[in-house]
Amino acid sequence: MADVHLVTGAAGYIGSHVVRALADRGEVVIGLDRVPLPAGLDGRCQFVPADLLDRPALERVLAAHTITAVCHLAGRIAVGESVADPSLYYQDNLVATANLLSAMRGAGVTRLIFSSTAAVYGTPETTPIPESHPCRPINPYGRTKRAIEEMLGDFHHAYGLDSVSLRYFNAAGAIADGTLVEAHQPETHLIPLLLDHGSGQRPGPFQLFGTDYPTDDGTAVRDYVHVVDIAQAHLAALDYVTEHPGAHAFNLGSGHGASVRTVIETVEAVTGRPVEVKRVARRAGDPASLVADPSAARRTLGWTPAYPDLRSIVASAWAAHPAQTRIGQGARV
Repeated sequence: MADVHLVTGAAGYIGSHVVRALADRGEVVIGLDRVPLPAGLDGRCQFVPADLLDRPALERVLAAHTITAVCHLAGRIAVGESVADPSLYYQDNLVATANLLSAMRGAGVTRLIFSSTAAVYGTPETTPIPESHPCRPINPYGRTKRAIEEMLGDFHHAYGLDSVSLRYFNAAGAIADGTLVEAHQPETHLIPLLLDHGSGQRPGPFQLFGTDYPTDDGTAVRDYVHVVDIAQAHLAALDYVTEHPGAHAFNLGSGHGASVRTVIETVEAVTGRPVEVKRVARRAGDPASLVADPSAARRTLGWTPAYPDLRSIVASAWAAHPAQTRIGQGARV
């Protein structure tokens, strides 16, 4: 009999790819979100409209299904917004997750894969960043994610909840058939913004936040990882936590950093179109460089990215871009 997995944030950019990967592996998927699923998931899961802040609704969902494990991807994700309005992040990330864990405990569900972030590290002391690096987040987004990781450790010791926190670096790219494309409302992620500006779908110049960072070209450096590879890491983490009790954490990244200027140049090379750029001040809460040491995930989970370089990630996003299948609004469950 196939396992039954609950995916929160199933309508979001990464959540929808996790739903698809699970379904394609033959698992039964219950997709939970407060907005409808994208068309690219038709027939791949049972959709349950619900809000994680509605604890009775969560308890009803978990009581109605024999859930094997939960993939928890719902939450707010924008660093700048978290600085401007931290209440949203403590409510929709921390309180919502506390509701979910309590409902899981009541239903006897003991396995969870959590969508964490490189923002838990804060300003890195070493690069690339291993999982053993101190966690000192510098913005409310990172602080809520780190608090959830600590909550998972406490729930393991007290209640036997086994978990894997996957610390994503910068998710990007699109699935090959173009049915699931990154598009948040509002869009804050670099690659889709550049593609929209380069294609003329977003008027005006692209705003380049900060050119005075202590990096080779003065712009912020990030590690980009393909969303399909992130989805496959969830499958590997589910398999791992079944055999290895505990509260684990793994980085998901390429191990290579690319500056914002490099990403702009890569987008221009892939699309054959120029991107008009306007230099503006840094955003609050943005560290200069975040690059993963992904060796633990590769060694322990057996995770090998299929898209190891920036150009292949950008090319996949550009190939899907004309389809205009816009998803991602479900990220704020």
